[in-house]
Amino acid sequence: MIRSPLRPPLASSILLLASLPFAPLWALNDKNAGPEAFELRFKLPPPAVLTPEEELATFKIAPGFHAELVAAEPMVDTPISIAWDEKGRMFVCEMRSYMHDVEGAGEDQPLGRIVMLEDTDGDGRPDKRTVFADNLFLPRAIMCVNGGLLVGEPPALWFMKDTDGDGVADLKESADDAYGTRTGQPEHMSNSPTWMLDNWIYSANHAKRYRLRNGKFISENTSSRGQWGMTQDDFGRPFYNFNSDFLRANLVPESLAKRNPNYPADAGLGVQLLKDQSCWPSHPTPGVNRGYEPKQLRDDGTLASCTATCGAGIYRGSLFAPEFAGNAFIPEPSGNLVKRVRIDEQDAVLNAANVYQQSEFWTSTDERFRPVNAYSGPDGALYVADMYRGVIQHKGFLTHYLIANIKDRKLETPFAQGRIWRIVPDGAKPHVIKLPTESDKLVAMLGDANGWTRDTAQRLLVERKELAVVAALNKLAQESPTPLAVIHVLWTLEGMEALTPEVLSAAFKNPDAKVRATAIRLAGRLQTPEVAKLVDDPSVDVRIALGFHLSAFPEGHEAVIALARLSGGEPLVRDAILSGLRGRELETLQALVAGAPAPDGILEALSLAVMNERRTERVKKLLELINAQPANSPVQIALLTGASGKSSVIKSAPKAKLLYLDAASSELTSLAASADTKGKPLVAALDGRVAWPNKPGVPPPPVIKPLTKEEQNLFEIGKGVYDTLCTACHQPTGAGMEGLAPALVDSEWVLGKPDVLPRILIHGLTGPIKVGTQTWSLEMPPLGAALNDEQIAGVLTYIRRQWDHGASPIRTETVAGIRADNQARTKAWTSEELLGVPNVKPTPKP
Repeated sequence: MIRSPLRPPLASSILLLASLPFAPLWALNDKNAGPEAFELRFKLPPPAVLTPEEELATFKIAPGFHAELVAAEPMVDTPISIAWDEKGRMFVCEMRSYMHDVEGAGEDQPLGRIVMLEDTDGDGRPDKRTVFADNLFLPRAIMCVNGGLLVGEPPALWFMKDTDGDGVADLKESADDAYGTRTGQPEHMSNSPTWMLDNWIYSANHAKRYRLRNGKFISENTSSRGQWGMTQDDFGRPFYNFNSDFLRANLVPESLAKRNPNYPADAGLGVQLLKDQSCWPSHPTPGVNRGYEPKQLRDDGTLASCTATCGAGIYRGSLFAPEFAGNAFIPEPSGNLVKRVRIDEQDAVLNAANVYQQSEFWTSTDERFRPVNAYSGPDGALYVADMYRGVIQHKGFLTHYLIANIKDRKLETPFAQGRIWRIVPDGAKPHVIKLPTESDKLVAMLGDANGWTRDTAQRLLVERKELAVVAALNKLAQESPTPLAVIHVLWTLEGMEALTPEVLSAAFKNPDAKVRATAIRLAGRLQTPEVAKLVDDPSVDVRIALGFHLSAFPEGHEAVIALARLSGGEPLVRDAILSGLRGRELETLQALVAGAPAPDGILEALSLAVMNERRTERVKKLLELINAQPANSPVQIALLTGASGKSSVIKSAPKAKLLYLDAASSELTSLAASADTKGKPLVAALDGRVAWPNKPGVPPPPVIKPLTKEEQNLFEIGKGVYDTLCTACHQPTGAGMEGLAPALVDSEWVLGKPDVLPRILIHGLTGPIKVGTQTWSLEMPPLGAALNDEQIAGVLTYIRRQWDHGASPIRTETVAGIRADNQARTKAWTSEELLGVPNVKPTPKP
């Protein structure tokens, strides 16, 4: 269920917008959302503004731990993200201009700063503060790299560096000029750049990845992921979330899994790890954006389910007990809490569960405790950025209800505060960590027990590319008994462009499956014969890596067939195999059918991919192959299931489109005559997917009217909106995301009456809505004041013409007419109302 949101800044407490394919570019929501008449529930007196010491006394933390203050105002002001360099210096991103009142005062001022904090006396707490960079507009992301920082100040991703040693950035170069938009919603902006294990820099809510090459940043397009905050585990798997969804992860490399457009693999991408979205504050929390809704608050006034989830951190330190390794710590600032989630792995599949029953790892009774990012620090402690303020909801989505709460309880001020906390086991004493400056000493750090140390040592070695350490790296790869050390060595050598087949060959034989899988992923084409010999490996991790590698090269065909027979029923292995077979799915399917039995899952997937390829001659061969199987045999049923579009191998597969053949299919006639009760509906569904000249009841191929120059301009405007703000939920393919956002491809709401979607975008949507065969419970805020008529028309035109859609474009005048006709409306639409909407006449051009 998609619940109404309350997100912190940048992770901001707002609605996820999973109900629609777009988010606002300019949030000036004068009308606000929600009812104008309401009763303030659980009315409480204005909370006192607490000192750091007083706030500390409000914390309730799991037994065996305590909180320590690292920094507070005036040393830090509105901290939203943290990064450490190899010298142990802490950099803090301060979003000082965010929401000085409910009107958003301050946001047009360059008040943002990056400050550098240093512990000069070794007591574990910073005592020196330097402003590294200032005069920034709503900065929201930092990452230490190449002796400087990447700084996200939309629309720019800057590389800043102090070249003269005074602690102040004097070098400022653009790494990208499309890292969000200057006037966009903070909670829907690119954020959290993270140097991942594969030496690429990924961000949340952003559809590019970056790599440092010869001192410059290069980029590649990717899918977007998450909303605010991103991290990784020891094996480089990215973890992220959405405001009403605690934790998701990619189990496989997205760059490999998304290779085949004929097969939109999703078994290992965007996986929802935690199904239970409940949270357990330790005091009433009525000041949430949709607290007027009956299910948003419990009877005791506490937030029932997350609405502001953000900034998860995976614990990868050595200060906590072993059972904490790999746990996720997830801030929920609207509930004034940090959740601890245990992550379990079984055969490369992850699942998560709240560690505590009806309680949380860390809660506070101070309403201004606003944790927005959690980190596993260099010293092994858990660090949290606490904005410490009353208002966290961005102005664009403030409801009347929340504004009344804010005013009644005097939460607008103060806003120039903030704290950084760390959680430490009782009796432990964290200390400053500084990595050695010599590259040869960094090699040993790749085997350190602390994940931050390993990551930073790898990054430094990759940046320097000093060939003198290659021999030591090769030795460590072959002799280290620590699997994580070997994995980091392999990726370090890859980043240094010094990885050899000999090192990989040795790693193929490593007793640890994660090491073997890493080596296979890094192997080049020339090692395919050697890789092919590993198809009998018992590890699912290894078989997934084999699927990705072997399917990419035609010479891996025989090994792919063997792997498919052995493991094609395992979803992650199946998707890995399909990912590299673009244009060769039919031949692979023919080979599988001709030999020993193969799992139904791989047969369904291959048959589905051939249909998605939409090449007439190959589809005809598929029909021949299906008809040639024994009638109603398991193989024929599996092939029919995939070809008919009835397979469940893809969770978010778009609805199949009609494919036109040049003549009637005798194979379909034969299949219909021989099918039993199980096969008949599959044959009927397959028959519904194809057409030919004069087929009864089937119209001729549609003639799509080309867009005019003006309409094409609208399309391009809409593409920019969609690519920047919508792909995180609805994906570049428009296929949506299971449990989060409905598919847009072939959606009746997208392709239906041209006057329905503008209504939703202008005034919002509430309650259940049926999309295809699935009902979604969604809450969409009004965005009419956030987007102008042209922007609304553009994004709607885009989704009605992209992905082979042929629906009419939406005119700017149509949007203007709908806006004018409904200017007195103050509530969101329901799906029942929208189904009865008549056609609207556009407002004439002046």
